[in-house]
Amino acid sequence: MTQTQLPPDKMPPQEVAQPPQMIQDQENPDHWTLNFGPQHPATHTTIHLVMKLDGERVVDITPHIGYLHSGFEKLAEHHTYDQYVTVTDRMNYLSPMANNIAWHHAVEKLLDIEITPRCKYARTIVAELARIQDHLLNVGEAALEVGAFTAFIFCFNDREHIYDLFEALCGARFTTSWTRAGGAMADIPDGWDQMVLDFCKHLPKTLVEFRKLLNRNRIFQERTRNVAVMSYEEAINYSWTGPMARGSGVKRDLRKDEPYLAYPELEFKIPIGSDGDVFSRYLVRMEEIEQSISIIKQAVKNLPSGPINVDSDLRVPLAEKTETYGSIEGLIHHFETVMTNRGFHAPVNECYGAQETANGELGFFLVSDGTNKAWRAKTRGPSFIHLQAAARLMCGHTISEVVVALASMNVIAAELDR
Repeated sequence: MTQTQLPPDKMPPQEVAQPPQMIQDQENPDHWTLNFGPQHPATHTTIHLVMKLDGERVVDITPHIGYLHSGFEKLAEHHTYDQYVTVTDRMNYLSPMANNIAWHHAVEKLLDIEITPRCKYARTIVAELARIQDHLLNVGEAALEVGAFTAFIFCFNDREHIYDLFEALCGARFTTSWTRAGGAMADIPDGWDQMVLDFCKHLPKTLVEFRKLLNRNRIFQERTRNVAVMSYEEAINYSWTGPMARGSGVKRDLRKDEPYLAYPELEFKIPIGSDGDVFSRYLVRMEEIEQSISIIKQAVKNLPSGPINVDSDLRVPLAEKTETYGSIEGLIHHFETVMTNRGFHAPVNECYGAQETANGELGFFLVSDGTNKAWRAKTRGPSFIHLQAAARLMCGHTISEVVVALASMNVIAAELDR
């Protein structure tokens, strides 16, 4: 049966994609203004870059944020300290577990309590898995932005294994909400440590193949070398942290400089770049994945026995299920914490707690008025700090290089909004 075609004058009108609108600069007719995003694959519908162009070259660039309307800091004033962990999942959604750990690290500092040795090691393992999870997507995206789709698939496959590990740990793949003040929602299940070791055994094989695809690839090097260069002094002046700073030679890592969790008892190196360009940041992240594998292996090998939560007499963690079902005190503790939404009360105090996440220093400044909620919570999201240097990084480059530079910054829009 043949399909009948309508004559041209009877065909329905087709929508034609309109090119991005460009506005001519009245002061300098050679300059044009281009809106890059938020509806653009490189900006993920959450960042808007207003670029002033001279031909294909960027003369000036102004980032606009606020497309998520998250209100993360204000929400902290309306949630108890444990409830708020569900909000941290939505900050850096590439590695939500790291946000959970960083938040409760600050809360425990406010409460002046020390978690158990088992919890320290368990959180260290989870934090490094989250770092790998974040870096895998970033280096895969770095390849994808220059057209290397195969490399991106390599990384995404292994990220799925990490999702499987987190699902086995807490029952959720994406919005984990695993930590609690003084411990975690649940201990490590039987066999989970072996699953982690199996993953650490498999991942290096993927990294070898990934490096073969990119490290000496002429196209990849030409697209990333000497692009978005930031000097050592400028990285410090812009308050950069994490791989962004270390790619410029800044030797700063909270795991070494302000040790926490089990890091003081583990051996690992901090990769430092020297060129300060996109390629240097890529190499730093790749090496950090290798170091994270080493940290996880050591932590699993030396994982202590014992409870994962602090003593329930402190009235900070939930009572154990055996106490809840077996004693009136445990039942009352559970009821007051969960059912009546009271939670524990923090002393009148203020503190700042920070950890070295995949993007850099993620910190929370908490002010307590003695109730079960923070009177004020200020978030130091690394993406917010890094994006301030957008004009410095991208001016002088072409539009195609802006895409590569933006990918190297690993800007997570949920860390930008307040």
